[in-house]
Amino acid sequence: MTYAELHCLSSLSFLRGVASARVLFERAAALGYHALAITDECSFAGIVRALEASRATGLPLIVGTELALEDGARLVLLAEDRAGYATLCRLITAARARAPKGRYEARWSDLEGDHVGVLALLCAVDRHGAVPAACRGWAARLATMLPGGAWLGVELHRGDRDAEALATCTGIGAATGLPLVAAGDVHMATRSQRALQDTVTTIRLGKSVTAAAGELFPNGERHLRAPTDLAALYPPALIAETLRIAARCRLDLGTLGCRPPLDSVPAGVAPAAWLRALVAEGAARRWPNGVPAPQAAQIDHELALIADLGYEAFFLTVHDIVAFARSRQILCQGRGSAANSVVCYALGITEVDPERGHLLFERFLSKERHEPPDIDVDFEHERREEVIQFIYARYGRDRAALTAAITTYRPRSAVRDVGRALDLDPDLIDRLARAMDGWGDAATMPTRLAETGIDTDTPAMRRLLVLAMQLVGTPRHLSQHVGGFVISAAPLAELVPVEPATMEGRTIIQYDKNDLSTLGLLKVDILALGMLSALRRTFDLIRRHHGVSLSMADIPAEDPATYAMLRRADTVGVFQVESRAQMAMLPRMRPQCFYDLVVQTAIIRPGPIQGGMVHPYLRRRQGREAPSYPSEAVKGVLERTLGVPIFQEQVMQLAVVAAGFSAGEADQLRRSMGAWERHGTMEHFRTRLLAGMAERGYAEHFAEQLFASIRGFGAYGFPESHAASFALLAYASAWLRAHYPAAFLAALLNAQPAGFYTRDQLLQDARRHGIATRPPDVNVSGWDSHLEGPGGRPLQPGDVRGAPVVRLGLREISGFRVDSAARLLAARSEMRFNDVADLARRAALDQRDLPLLADAGALAGLAGHRHVSRWVASGIEATLPLFGSTVEAAPMLRPPTPGEDMAANYAAMGLTPAGHPMALVRPALAGRGVATLDEARRAPHQRRMRVVGLIGLRQRPPAARGVTFLTLEDETAWLNVVVWPDLAEECAIALRSGGPVRVDGRIEHVDGVTHLIAAHVARLYRD
Repeated sequence: MTYAELHCLSSLSFLRGVASARVLFERAAALGYHALAITDECSFAGIVRALEASRATGLPLIVGTELALEDGARLVLLAEDRAGYATLCRLITAARARAPKGRYEARWSDLEGDHVGVLALLCAVDRHGAVPAACRGWAARLATMLPGGAWLGVELHRGDRDAEALATCTGIGAATGLPLVAAGDVHMATRSQRALQDTVTTIRLGKSVTAAAGELFPNGERHLRAPTDLAALYPPALIAETLRIAARCRLDLGTLGCRPPLDSVPAGVAPAAWLRALVAEGAARRWPNGVPAPQAAQIDHELALIADLGYEAFFLTVHDIVAFARSRQILCQGRGSAANSVVCYALGITEVDPERGHLLFERFLSKERHEPPDIDVDFEHERREEVIQFIYARYGRDRAALTAAITTYRPRSAVRDVGRALDLDPDLIDRLARAMDGWGDAATMPTRLAETGIDTDTPAMRRLLVLAMQLVGTPRHLSQHVGGFVISAAPLAELVPVEPATMEGRTIIQYDKNDLSTLGLLKVDILALGMLSALRRTFDLIRRHHGVSLSMADIPAEDPATYAMLRRADTVGVFQVESRAQMAMLPRMRPQCFYDLVVQTAIIRPGPIQGGMVHPYLRRRQGREAPSYPSEAVKGVLERTLGVPIFQEQVMQLAVVAAGFSAGEADQLRRSMGAWERHGTMEHFRTRLLAGMAERGYAEHFAEQLFASIRGFGAYGFPESHAASFALLAYASAWLRAHYPAAFLAALLNAQPAGFYTRDQLLQDARRHGIATRPPDVNVSGWDSHLEGPGGRPLQPGDVRGAPVVRLGLREISGFRVDSAARLLAARSEMRFNDVADLARRAALDQRDLPLLADAGALAGLAGHRHVSRWVASGIEATLPLFGSTVEAAPMLRPPTPGEDMAANYAAMGLTPAGHPMALVRPALAGRGVATLDEARRAPHQRRMRVVGLIGLRQRPPAARGVTFLTLEDETAWLNVVVWPDLAEECAIALRSGGPVRVDGRIEHVDGVTHLIAAHVARLYRD
């Protein structure tokens, strides 16, 4: 006997199903099922992964969905064909549109009309095993709506009412003409997932397991059961009916496709002709002296392939979006694999000059690869919304929507939700959750729990740990992707269900971004990048205060001062090379040219690190090891990176030249790099790679070494084109920091949040470089930070009298509203404020605004120090202008101490315009053998040192095998500290401290990089 399951929920029926599509299909195939339907509730979010699982197992997929209607009826709708699939997309879209995010309202009226290609099962048995009284009426109504396409789904789960339910359903079927069919209402792959299924149910209901007991399934039978077990429950006719329904479902999801819009193509002009014309026009701008022959040939090759694959409209759509941004002076730049394309460069989508890189077009677009090109474009993060609104206005909300992102459980969220489900004490739950790694995996959870000191060897704690570990990695909810847009020529709701996003005015399709390529759906990523905002703001400040007009194209190439700064690792605020790991690499890499920066951008990634590529590259770069190549072909690929594969393109090229892969096969290898952990697809390529290299005479150890590198890239490695795109921004930001440091600092502050460091850390670093900053002032500051001359005078264009000073903007004051600032600035434009009362009256500021300004020191020019300013501000009352204002004279209040001033700055703004907290405790450290961090940095190699500082950054990268890296800061410098795993466990409380810590250790200077190797870490002050 064989069987087709027609009612099955995957884990993408969020907090209902608990098994992934992959697990469900593997289980169903092992049981000998004929087909499996994935019918997630009012959702197609799991369909693509189900399709992948179907292809992997060879078990046919039936596409469907479960809907709960307004009167309690529950239907399973299945798609027979493409028309039925489009109908279900529209039904889901309509139901989702009627309700807030995460909910839906499906109605009987949705089924009225002609629904060709849709089959329906009425779920006739409730979760308690009973047939609802209204079932007969529902069945009659459904039979009328879908004649010949409706069934009564009989779902039996070994309950004491099974026989009664079967008899009742038989009577209803006879009365209404609906045939009966067996179904499982599957929520699990196996019975062993029962406890997890109960847990997610209680999480979904917002109750504890005890409180939700009456709403849980009475047993664990809602799993994929063996056909022999089903035969004991159902009459043979009901099981045979599952096969007849499965035979009617002939939908091929591989034929869906998505036609991009042609809105930007002039009437009467073919898309291919218009694309060629735009490329020619752009190429003339890029190469005003004529397009070089290699680039001209590459353009012809790319255009021919684009036409052959039918992607002209897609490229024209992306060009249309980028052209709009440039017309509004919005900085933008394409990155990723698109930077391999000369056509994208000519169209202005990307900025990587093909003459400066080593392009591999097949990384971007390949005839053998049956998936669309992937184009990512970064826009200024503050102005991306303008671009998004242009897309909606240009193409309509029915044809443009963001892709979804499936949010999964991490250890911290799993512990919180399971803890609540088990009704644990809230304080205990919070303590346990805070001990978890925010981005760790389930394997780290027992260790993190043990660190709390809580007794984990109790039934409740063991249950928590088991369930939370099972929950990690399972889907939690469907959220909005940061910027992936699908834009179609036809309404999207016929292609994929669309639902409202949490953000008002946004809609998302139900497919995850990573699922789109499986169906051949075209997507463009409209991404936000804070550094682009910072660069544009820097250009504006330079133009306004220095009288120099700059753009990205005007920045001089290969500037010696810029590379000297990079070699010193003096890169706080510089794009991509400001992290602790990048700073540690820069003195070793010693970049001399742009290509060095491309490598620098790419090498500190999990791929090269886990592939064992970093140290061999450094040894060769430093001349301590000679590069070696097993053949001239391999040398041609790896010579530019000294025989070490750093980029994804190099791995692909090696597969071609050393193992005989075609370009398309090499791209499939690249795709597997990122998916091997999820799908385990790399072993096939290992066999193919080793055999191909052996045939060509390469040693087995070299082949194995190459495969190890490939597996490393599976953990995330950069394509060279992506690294080159980012290197352009890294160089531009480094040049601006080197030549206009005050303007760059002010721009970074105004573009927050952006980058690796807090605003206060940016200010502290600037002061160490001699850049002065001043606090906000209501008579001087704008909303944004700006530049002033020494003494507070306005900085005029071309002014060279002293270094510019950064005046902090009103935006830095926590809680101070934009509309209040706008009123203040408008009133000040007419006349400066005379006193606090004048400010309050003319800017219409109230007792919410004035204390904020006083606490931030922004009233000092009108009232005096903070204590007086706060007194004066608190005495201001709203008065009518006719009668003026009355302000009580301030008493003689003592000025705040430096410590009080600094504490007030941090409380009001999260930063301090002057000084560092460690300077306040420095006198107390005198005579205790404590060095400043600058003294420690300059100490001899292997010198034992004791330092005290604040932990500015704390990292434990997965590739570091438990090593913790700290960045300490004081008033003199930064210092990197290495804490070995055993010590990190011993000093865990100190490492999580928010106050000063004392570190004893040994200074190491290696290749120009300084670290303090910690022997002991302790809090300076105990609670």
